[in-house]
Amino acid sequence: MSLVRLNIKGISYSQTQNGAYALILNEVDGDRKLPIVIGAFEAQSIAIALEKEIRPPRPLTHDLFKNFADRFDIVVKQVIIHKLVDGVFYSSIICERDKIEEIIDARTSDAIALALRFNAPIFTYKNILDKAGIYLKVNPESEDETQEDSILVDDFIAEELESGSPKELYKNKTLTELNSLLDEAVANEDYEKAAKIRDEISKR
Repeated sequence: MSLVRLNIKGISYSQTQNGAYALILNEVDGDRKLPIVIGAFEAQSIAIALEKEIRPPRPLTHDLFKNFADRFDIVVKQVIIHKLVDGVFYSSIICERDKIEEIIDARTSDAIALALRFNAPIFTYKNILDKAGIYLKVNPESEDETQEDSILVDDFIAEELESGSPKELYKNKTLTELNSLLDEAVANEDYEKAAKIRDEISKR
């Protein structure tokens, strides 16, 4: 399977879904974009890494990892988004120490936050881009690309979260079913969904 290099186009905040962000990745040699819904903390960490002038007073988690890796001569060579299952992207961080390469599993948002700090390239497989890549810009002649992107990204986030977990859906579930859904959400690294299920369990 051939790898496709991606650049970070930016982060979009949903105007309609509170606390929801989409990380927009753009293929280097094409027009398709890969939107990935991420959490607020990861969005903040990626945004800080993109804005070189912004330095938090204390190291964020990803900065701490970078400092730790530098101290022990660990280099992040590249990040590969290698799998897409039920809307969840899975990534690998390719590291090297003493000329020995290691592959570490990671959430895509964490992997990209680290790739930025190590200036490491980001890749995905062509079949993943074929499956999940979208053309955000509707009208190529429009000068207001940012506004169009924002509207479409907002629709994308709403669609992604809508399939997630409406509260009404959980009210009809038994505790056993809720605990099973919670385990599944955690296994899929869908922590936002897991939090909603946990809230419903707590109410019981």
